[in-house]
Amino acid sequence: MDVSASTVRLLAATHADIPAIRAIALRAWPAAYGEILSADQLAYMLETRYSESALRSQMENGETFLLALKNDQVLGFAGFEMNYQQRHITRLHRLYIEPIRIRTGLGRLILEAVLNAAREAGDTAVNLNVNKFNPAMGFYAHLGFACVGAEVLDIGHGYVMDDYILERLMSDRETHSGTFE
Repeated sequence: MDVSASTVRLLAATHADIPAIRAIALRAWPAAYGEILSADQLAYMLETRYSESALRSQMENGETFLLALKNDQVLGFAGFEMNYQQRHITRLHRLYIEPIRIRTGLGRLILEAVLNAAREAGDTAVNLNVNKFNPAMGFYAHLGFACVGAEVLDIGHGYVMDDYILERLMSDRETHSGTFE
């Protein structure tokens, strides 16, 4: 599949796009986390992060959702927040694509749009949390992200997120010395 910028449109999502975002998450999460998380934790996290009310709240509280479309079909999305916690850092909260679109360049195209938005906003870096066992870690490392920390977050109901914190500085010449544990 050709996922060049000339064939894929990237546009900001609205509340009307919530069902499409949710549908991709419901397909992408089991593919990404099915072997990492229990079925119960997976269901809990999908409900708390991707219910229609949760997505609406995230949009209303400053998270921008960017959709990738080809022929008006949503193929993937990112959710990010500029000047996160007033630190001049863009926080990538989520980036998911249809599982059959993995390794087509679509994820890179979406991430590059987020990086460009961060640069245009004057933010100094883009950061995100990634599950320590998520195979997407290689994707982020390949695109210049480095590990700057690790954390275990209590997300309720006895579940935790055991994550690396990844970051990419906006200057292409700057690098982090962080490593994966």
